[in-house]
Amino acid sequence: MSKLLFFHPDLNNDSFFLSEEESKHLTRVLRKKNGDMVHFMNGNGLEAIGTITADHSKQVQIQISKRIEHPLTKSYKFHLAIAPTKNAERIEWMLEKCTEIGIDEITFLTCTNSERAHLKPDRFSKILIAALKQSKQFHLPKLNGQVSFESFVQENQHQHSTKLIAWCENDLTKSLHHQLAQLDLSQHAEIVFLIGPEGDFTAAEIAMAKSHHFESVSLGKNILRTETAGLFVCAVLANHFQ
Repeated sequence: MSKLLFFHPDLNNDSFFLSEEESKHLTRVLRKKNGDMVHFMNGNGLEAIGTITADHSKQVQIQISKRIEHPLTKSYKFHLAIAPTKNAERIEWMLEKCTEIGIDEITFLTCTNSERAHLKPDRFSKILIAALKQSKQFHLPKLNGQVSFESFVQENQHQHSTKLIAWCENDLTKSLHHQLAQLDLSQHAEIVFLIGPEGDFTAAEIAMAKSHHFESVSLGKNILRTETAGLFVCAVLANHFQ
């Protein structure tokens, strides 16, 4: 049986208590008791192996016996900047799946054609943690708040980044696969990818992005939903650089 991973943001102390939610899950659902071993991760690459020393259903106590560092092994960093969908469940689905596949940073964009969306960062964080635990990973994606398209484009001036923007309207844009084939990771360690709302980016937004060195790319002939496009790009990158 594969080990279960639990999340705890601070694994520096040799002894700590779990939240009531995690304590209840351990003792009542998983039937863990004093002396049982539990594995934890903090989302920053650290795994800790601990033993239950107090199995109270509202406050389990853990004693750490070993720590293991898990460095990042990917050759690139993927930062997805995406306009959230009006239906929150769709973007939540995308966050879960992209975390399972492997993504490093997520920013939500407000664009000209954006629909009003009520974001729930606390819920999003729980989804990321649950997906990280499920997929047995140790590095939690960075989740940023919502910013305007203009601000994001202007602030992303990293010299060693490959900056791409998906656009449905222009037949002259190169495919994502073509752009990745040309990529030299020794010069570009980060890939920043922009995906627009259901009404797509406007011509003015495309022009602004290009003026800040974003290259427009095509995701294929099919028109994808926003959340599908986000997952598609994440999967293509993971497959290309595996």
